[in-house]
Amino acid sequence: MRAMYGKFVILQRGTLPNAPHIVYSSDTDFFQIPFLHMTHPAVLVLQDGTVYHGTALGHHGETLGEVCFNTSMTGYQEVLTDPSYHGQIVAMTYPHIGNYGVNAEDMESDRIRVAGFIVREACSMPSNYRAEHALTDWLREHSIVGIQGLDTRALTRRIRSQGAMNGIISSDGTPLDVLRERLAAQPSMAGLDLARMVSCGEPYRVSSAQQPPRFRVAALDFGIKRNILRLLADAGCEVTVYPAQTPVNVLLADRPDGVFLSNGPGDPSAVGYGIETVRELLGKTPLFGICLGHQLLALALGASTYKLPFGHRGGNHPVRNLERGTVEITSQNHGFAVDATTLPADCVVTHWNLNDNTLEGFRCNSIPAFSVQYHPEAAPGPHDSRYLFREFLSLMERHASS
Repeated sequence: MRAMYGKFVILQRGTLPNAPHIVYSSDTDFFQIPFLHMTHPAVLVLQDGTVYHGTALGHHGETLGEVCFNTSMTGYQEVLTDPSYHGQIVAMTYPHIGNYGVNAEDMESDRIRVAGFIVREACSMPSNYRAEHALTDWLREHSIVGIQGLDTRALTRRIRSQGAMNGIISSDGTPLDVLRERLAAQPSMAGLDLARMVSCGEPYRVSSAQQPPRFRVAALDFGIKRNILRLLADAGCEVTVYPAQTPVNVLLADRPDGVFLSNGPGDPSAVGYGIETVRELLGKTPLFGICLGHQLLALALGASTYKLPFGHRGGNHPVRNLERGTVEITSQNHGFAVDATTLPADCVVTHWNLNDNTLEGFRCNSIPAFSVQYHPEAAPGPHDSRYLFREFLSLMERHASS
């Protein structure tokens, strides 16, 4: 039995499975769920003047950021909470997002990090035993402005052809000419140091899953993901996480067996303090960098970086391991890359992107240091590259015995 009642749809017991957002009344023997057809208009305006109309998703308001797209079919909660997306409006290319809800276990940081969210259709009634909240409610509770109902295929093609660009989402009725003025004042991602905005404020420790720990690792937090810390801890590492601007003497004070350089948002060339810190660490301790950490290691060695047209974001990017002769399907999230031709002669290219022939990894011959551009910890994504954490442990073991 089904009936409309104000802002709710009324369903007789037994017509729907249990879900965290459905309210059951024992007095009436009916369920109450939010009426799904109530919509509010929203608009997305791109820097090139393109306008997309849709309906509001999450909080009603306005947000600005660089618009990019992610090709993952699942893992939207990990995407939303990844600090590397700070300052960006993320569009999901998969058309149906939110069908398994969100939960506390899948957080990759302490809160949602994206500036805004774009989907073709958001599911407000999740069906999964792990679901604790509906995606739509979660976005609203965290004041995240989004838009749904627009043609995300057309938007993705626009970004692919014109490149990533700034955009503004509004669901508060602001006139288009005013939105364009605000958008024009938004700075480009190039030249922005965003790592300091997402780094931890104080050092903290993550205990090893093995006691006593096999290794002690100092991790520089430029926007570190929780699954990186989980994998290091599971491998027997006790990890001390330090703020991005921590000086070298503090990092090495506890005599760590190695230093991990984390992922993070923004332009790597703008993170001058991080480049200088890595330069001082070269040759003193084993180094392993991921994403922004990979770029900072390259810059510290004298290489250069550049902005990709629309970046690599998703869980299906093929990377060739040149040393093993194998292909890995990888999880990626970056808008900048290292120019392989500028690496010093001492460096060996180890990984190569098969989609656009860009550098995905390298190692140094004379010092204990290596890095990859992609995310071997995944979250979300395939686990093909988790062997890199074992390689870090092997590097620390060899350095300790030398």
